[in-house]
Amino acid sequence: MSRAILDEHRITEVRALSVRCRYPRRISRNSKLLNHGEGPTTQVRLLRTDRGASGWGISWTKPEDTPDLAGRTVGSLFDPDRGAIAPEALPLDFPLHDLAGVILNRPVHRMLGGKGPRDVPCYDGAIYMDDVEPEEKPAGLGVVLDNCRHDYGLGYRAFKLKIGRGFKWMPPEEGLQRDIDLTRAVRELYPDCDILVDANDGYTCDGFLRYMDGVADCGLFWIEEPFQENRDDLRRLREFLTRRSPRTLVVDGEARIGQGQPGGPYGGFAPEHIDLLLGLAREKLLDALIMDIASVGFTNWRRLMPLVAETGAKAAPHTWGEPLKTLYTAQLAAGLGNTVTVEGIPARPLDHDWSAYELKEGLLRMPDAPGFGVKLLA
Repeated sequence: MSRAILDEHRITEVRALSVRCRYPRRISRNSKLLNHGEGPTTQVRLLRTDRGASGWGISWTKPEDTPDLAGRTVGSLFDPDRGAIAPEALPLDFPLHDLAGVILNRPVHRMLGGKGPRDVPCYDGAIYMDDVEPEEKPAGLGVVLDNCRHDYGLGYRAFKLKIGRGFKWMPPEEGLQRDIDLTRAVRELYPDCDILVDANDGYTCDGFLRYMDGVADCGLFWIEEPFQENRDDLRRLREFLTRRSPRTLVVDGEARIGQGQPGGPYGGFAPEHIDLLLGLAREKLLDALIMDIASVGFTNWRRLMPLVAETGAKAAPHTWGEPLKTLYTAQLAAGLGNTVTVEGIPARPLDHDWSAYELKEGLLRMPDAPGFGVKLLA
């Protein structure tokens, strides 16, 4: 029945637009990269139909590669139970999900089955290495703790700390100690908040185990990309955690090893890499997989989620640094379940409105608005 309703609408326009967000502060370094900027300008596509419906969302395809869908029925491009069904429609994956939700008067999370909670755990993903800047007179840990304090005021109750300062920005021993000191300081200041750490593969296994030895009593919620994923090192890490921090989750999968082919089953991720990650999850060496929500694609994540669940692992798709991706991932989590938490990106939209979403006490509330529930203001 839903597909028949979509077939009553024909695409009349595919328009390229851009939308802007601004972070509450300039986002500085992780273990490998310098400046993450003040907020993105994001390419999106707006779809309109002959019956007056419209939907929009992120679409990174080049203008010359944008499919000409004029005259096609929405039902020939999209199935509410599966997502984009025409290969040529995949570059408009997010706009089509939004458009279908608008036509059916249904939030995306309900279109996906509403299998997860509407109040989705959401952590602060914006705690970077401001302490090592400026190079001529580094600010020190106080500025990072100030950032935690600010974002706590926004409603976050979990902080992901960037670690791995000794990879590029500090002498190795000094950087290791700074990572330990920061983790312990945040634990002391926020005893009731979850702490996540992300090294962006900036440690060796030996170095990371030394870090863990210094923070094992801090009760880390998760460890993200401590080193380049491989079975031997992950087994060593698992053995350590079993003895010293058994509730801590190990998550990986953001970095791509090999590029996927256009129209492939996992978007920008090579199937061989996804198979490796799923295998590590089956062996209980990874607890959650974090491939990017947009690089994989929303429709592809709908197919991938059952495969992740079969391993016994959960998902937590990467979203940095597009705040819209946080909202997409939260809709996926509320729709499909099997998601441990969502990466939040503190930001202010300049030309669109996501006020239907509410972050309170670390939970992001899904709106009842149709589609993704985000309005264009222009």
